[in-house]
Amino acid sequence: MTTFRISEAAALLGVSADTVRRWVDAGRLTAQRDEYGHRRVDGADLAAFARAQIEAESDSGHSSARNRFRGIVTEVIKDSVMAQVEIAAGPYRVVSLMSRQAADELGLEPGVVAVAVIKSTNVVVEIPDQTRPVSQ
Repeated sequence: MTTFRISEAAALLGVSADTVRRWVDAGRLTAQRDEYGHRRVDGADLAAFARAQIEAESDSGHSSARNRFRGIVTEVIKDSVMAQVEIAAGPYRVVSLMSRQAADELGLEPGVVAVAVIKSTNVVVEIPDQTRPVSQ
C-alpha cells in the first residue's frame, strides 16, 4: 500500500505541510501514525481527497475540459498580433499563446487571477524516479 509523508502529500496537493496538518487535525483528511510517530496519508485516501478538492473548486459552469489550473498571471508579453501569458498555478508554470486582442479584452497583466483551461487530445503521463525525494 502506498503512503505519503505529510510533506509529500503537501507537495502533491500544491499546499504547505502546515495546511495538510490542519486538514488532518480537522478530520478532512485521514492519516495514521507510523512506528516513528510520523503521520502518513494512505495513497487512496489522498487521491479521493484530491478529487473532492477539484470537484469542490470547479465552479465554472459547463465545459468538457477537465484540466483547470487556477493561478496568478506572472508575465504577459505582447507584440502587435499575439500575446504570451504565463500563469503560476501552485507549483506549475502554464504558458498560453493567444491573440493580443483576447489578452487585452481579458485584462491580463501580472497580478491578475486567472484559470488556465487545458483541453488536449494527447497527454503524456510519467512516473517520477522513485529514488529521488519529493521536492518540498
